[in-house]
Amino acid sequence: MPLLGRKFRIGDTNDPNEVAQQTAAGIDGNRIAAIVSAIALTFSAYSLWDTSLKQADVALFVPPVIQYAAPYNNTTSNFEMIAIPVTFTNNGARTGTVLSMELAVTDPRTSQTKRFYAADFGRWSMERTRSGAYQPFAPLSLAGRTSRTESVLFYTRGDAEKPNQLIQELGSYTFALSFELAEGDDFGALDRLFKSNPGVLAFVRELKFYDARAFQNGTIPLYSHDWRSASTAKAPQKTN
Repeated sequence: MPLLGRKFRIGDTNDPNEVAQQTAAGIDGNRIAAIVSAIALTFSAYSLWDTSLKQADVALFVPPVIQYAAPYNNTTSNFEMIAIPVTFTNNGARTGTVLSMELAVTDPRTSQTKRFYAADFGRWSMERTRSGAYQPFAPLSLAGRTSRTESVLFYTRGDAEKPNQLIQELGSYTFALSFELAEGDDFGALDRLFKSNPGVLAFVRELKFYDARAFQNGTIPLYSHDWRSASTAKAPQKTN
């Protein structure tokens, strides 16, 4: 009996095995296409977040050598100055602003701690101090994926800070450097949920010699034991 009205195509068959194979092939093809699309969407979302939406991620780097001065008669004045060259890096996509910086210095021999605040930018000397040749500390704005280096001058935080002169005995002193970071709040609750914590940069520096006459023209250095910088950035994990 002729098969009227039936359209034939290559591979047309009524074999159940072949029909099942073709059906499975179609399902696998759709599944692969869906997986590829999902991967592409994931990469696009990550690229958008990493280049435009990622919050400011500010890290601090401090070199192995910092400078110290106590230029006045510290029997009547508690003023001390610590100069720290600081490199700021923003690994986020959005702008972050360093609003203020604080420094706490501890003498481990007496357990006394004295607090300092970021007052000026520049290189310390008595001549420059007398002429006021410093740039006052102001909030530092760091665009995404940028860095900036400044020599920050920290001064004693108020008349109540004791002792009058903390750094004088030879040996090591511990430092804790912290900062306040202002970030964008464009995404409201989402930004507050994932708000970053700048953390505190702790490091040790050693006073190897002391001569107050050095303060007439300059400063005295304090050194890192291992001659390495300190940083708030996460250290890369070592691999065997």
